[in-house]
Amino acid sequence: MAKKPQQHRARKRFGQNFLQDEGIIRRIVGRIAPRADHHMVEIGPGMGALTEIILESAERLDVIELDRDLIPGLKVQFFNFPGFEIHQADALKFDFASLMDDGKPLRVVGNLPYNISTPLIFHLLDHKGVIQDMHFMLQKEVVERLAATPGTNDWGRLGIMAQYLCDVEALFIVPPEAFDPMPKVDSAIVRLTPYQELPHPAKSVECLDSLVRKAFAQRRKTLRNNLKGMLDVSDLESLGIDPGRRPETLSLQEVVALSDCLADKLNKYD
Repeated sequence: MAKKPQQHRARKRFGQNFLQDEGIIRRIVGRIAPRADHHMVEIGPGMGALTEIILESAERLDVIELDRDLIPGLKVQFFNFPGFEIHQADALKFDFASLMDDGKPLRVVGNLPYNISTPLIFHLLDHKGVIQDMHFMLQKEVVERLAATPGTNDWGRLGIMAQYLCDVEALFIVPPEAFDPMPKVDSAIVRLTPYQELPHPAKSVECLDSLVRKAFAQRRKTLRNNLKGMLDVSDLESLGIDPGRRPETLSLQEVVALSDCLADKLNKYD
């Protein structure tokens, strides 16, 4: 049994909002479904609300916490769990592959600060080879962008790059009153499961990322305008893509086809 957590005032500079609704906490952990043989990793454990419930099932849990003032309390709270280890570090710079000392893929969870959620997700996607799955609580708007479908306003770089690498599933909404202090927006839980085999592999991920950035730089403009200098009208038409379309109408498969066309052109000029 973990000791009662210490009191700690949430810090705005760390984007801290501590989850306190036990029903929501157990619902989240229920969807994660940790087991004794899983290697769990928690980003931003805060005061240990999720941590405590995860440790009811998992024997190995590494937590990454930036706020050094929270660490003594976490050490006291979970001192009797031998598989619990704290890393005082910035998750944006953390080498997640360094945790793979037992050869088990990582199951990553976290209540991510709103101000770093997007760059942190991209950082984790760079480590997808060592990750089994990820469950995050994020601002609802970010989850909507991650799980967006083509033809919607939310479809853009974040959703395309996440869905290129992972199966993305929005699970459920978490209201502001589940936190202390209460945020001004709804949150939501999302599951990202990296693909063992990519459904639409690109010839060059660098070309894919460059093309997506350029295509969505000005969403109201057409592909003809946004991709000028990168792909010609004839390139788009050769793929059966109308140059007058807007970027949010492209499917993931079409985006990959465009990036492959760009990769071929660049290779030809090398």
